[in-house]
Amino acid sequence: MDHRFIVTISRQFGSLGRPIAIKLSELLGVNFYDRDIVEMTAKNLGMPVSEIKKHEESVGSGEYLRMMFPLGRSATETQDMIFNEQTRIIRDIADRESCIIVGRCSDFILGNEKNAMHIFIYAPYEDRLRNSIDVLRMGKDEAEKMIKKVDRARKAYHLHYAGYAPEDLLHHDLLLNSSLLGINGSAESLYQTIKIRFGLDDKEDA
Repeated sequence: MDHRFIVTISRQFGSLGRPIAIKLSELLGVNFYDRDIVEMTAKNLGMPVSEIKKHEESVGSGEYLRMMFPLGRSATETQDMIFNEQTRIIRDIADRESCIIVGRCSDFILGNEKNAMHIFIYAPYEDRLRNSIDVLRMGKDEAEKMIKKVDRARKAYHLHYAGYAPEDLLHHDLLLNSSLLGINGSAESLYQTIKIRFGLDDKEDA
């Protein structure tokens, strides 16, 4: 019997989705994948990590649209190549182990995976701003710009490849407002829900 399970987490910038995912991975005793996927993609394609990140951030954005004409189709082809390789990596990971995968359209890529649970983590703007300042150590102006920039980039990326926004209710099993319980409380809440969802017990979570 296949006891493997996958949790995908999409999140708003400043909602503390990444530290929640890390804590959740510790509670579940499974691997957590986020930036590792970028590094694996860069290695497999022979590209710098910085180049992968740049193309992820520009997909579907206004900046990218303005760049289309001078660059021809090369930018589109490169971004599609990166997405296709990340898709292959995500599916390979999901096929071999229980894990948590953050972002990169993993909810879409694994949308037909029967042993997957798709979660979206969000928080009110003021809480996200405070988290960016207090937890991520940003200045107020920088935090405001990053929330706007990253939210826009993630939405454009998701719309371009998945065809729906990352916060779309119809494509997630659970939405969590992280401002209610914080990092540890949110992770614990998700842990208990995931145990029920996949029939896990404390001795055999993985």
